[in-house]
Amino acid sequence: MLIEILKIIFERDLQKLKNEIELYHDDEAMWFVDEGISNSGGNLCLHIIGNLNAYIGVGLAKTDYVRKRDLEFSLKNIPKTELIEKIEQTLLTVENGLNKLTIEQLNDDFPVVIWGKPTQMGYTLVHLTTHLSYHLGQINYHRRLFDN
Repeated sequence: MLIEILKIIFERDLQKLKNEIELYHDDEAMWFVDEGISNSGGNLCLHIIGNLNAYIGVGLAKTDYVRKRDLEFSLKNIPKTELIEKIEQTLLTVENGLNKLTIEQLNDDFPVVIWGKPTQMGYTLVHLTTHLSYHLGQINYHRRLFDN
């Protein structure tokens, strides 16, 4: 049951991420930062994509993705269409990874060490959903503040 719930949440929130990026009227606003706001909506989107590909992609879907975390926060002015394509690819990767997962594996260690020590699969996947949700909320707020 947890696997099906995770599939639903990842699908829902990645679709919401795609929608948030599509809702930016001004592509430049997507990359805007201001005093007290160090991450733009575009960079948070890249961070979500990088995070999910690095962990679910590599760990579960067995992709050869190589994460360049610094670029998630330093790249700028990537076209909206390219971000949307990356989100759609990430959605497929997450779906593929979760489809390979069995209920028995939820108690195993996650195949990629994230926090310097092994963590349980179920715990890690729930954490990844909340990480996605947290940054999704930041993107929504960023868009409403800066996309006039």
